[in-house]
Amino acid sequence: MPLLDTKYLNGYKEQRLAHLALSFITMGYVWQEGEQGSIKALPQNLAIPFWNVSQCLGLPAILVHGDSALANWKKKDPNGNLDVIFSFPGEDSAKGFFLVTLLVEMAAVPGIKAAVTSINAMIQKDDTKLHQALQDIADSIECMVTALKMMQGNVDPQVFYGVIRIFLSGWRDNPSMPDGLVYEGVHEVPKQFSGGSAAQSSVLHCFDALLGVSHSGESGNFLNRMQDYMPPSHRQLIQDIASSPSLQQYIVDSRKPKLQEAFNNCVSQLVKLRNQHIIIVTNFILVPAAKARDIRKKATSNDNILLKAPSALEERGTGGSGIMSFLKSVRDTTKVVCVPSAH
Repeated sequence: MPLLDTKYLNGYKEQRLAHLALSFITMGYVWQEGEQGSIKALPQNLAIPFWNVSQCLGLPAILVHGDSALANWKKKDPNGNLDVIFSFPGEDSAKGFFLVTLLVEMAAVPGIKAAVTSINAMIQKDDTKLHQALQDIADSIECMVTALKMMQGNVDPQVFYGVIRIFLSGWRDNPSMPDGLVYEGVHEVPKQFSGGSAAQSSVLHCFDALLGVSHSGESGNFLNRMQDYMPPSHRQLIQDIASSPSLQQYIVDSRKPKLQEAFNNCVSQLVKLRNQHIIIVTNFILVPAAKARDIRKKATSNDNILLKAPSALEERGTGGSGIMSFLKSVRDTTKVVCVPSAH
């Protein structure tokens, strides 16, 4: 493979496309032989351009949510039917996983716009405008839940767990690669980066910042670290929302039942989204992991698709978190920001 020079990339979109391409090649190269055959070093022909384009974008040199979910799509035809640009082994399930994740992100767009509107309305003390914005946010999150439910019909849980999941895994908090990965020609000391994770989705961080959901402890530390895996402009938006006046406090002080109800509906929809994520993780990770353990114990078959899955990640997300305790923690933290009704 020739040593590519990033200086020939023309503008932001080409840089994002290059990061996407190099990240898929990298994940394929690292995990092609499964968890037992994971490699220790990325060849310089891949490592140098990947590192350089990552520096340009302010992203780490690994596949991130912003690659696989936000940049990995194209229109198949003028009607706007979507297809992926790159995929992993797993055929229709791999394509379904990336496209459904994209649809969840697209469903969030009106909610993110309404979040900005709600902050401006609060500053202007325009409660009518604020009420409408809160309704728009709740509707948007509800659409995200509907989109996320599509995962069930478009992705085979056994294929996701046994084939696709390893290619989303990183080299931090991963027993298969305890030392990380050497980027040849860039760093002699191994680097440790987390794999792609829904926790890298900036939309959820934006809604948390707006509604005053504050995660602490291990979950909070993990979520803060995941912001390093987002495009810098996304991180900035989260910080801008977080540094604006407290929407929750404004709603409490208003003592207007209509506003309180609209705010609590936003929180309720966010809890539903996190509950749906728990259902997805149960069906796509925990249940297949239990089946894989059972097959290994019985040693009835060596060709079952579940046995291809990395056993080191049975209880962990691809980002490296203890997956179920993390998801339940962020769901429970979300619940507590509901405001009491004014009487």
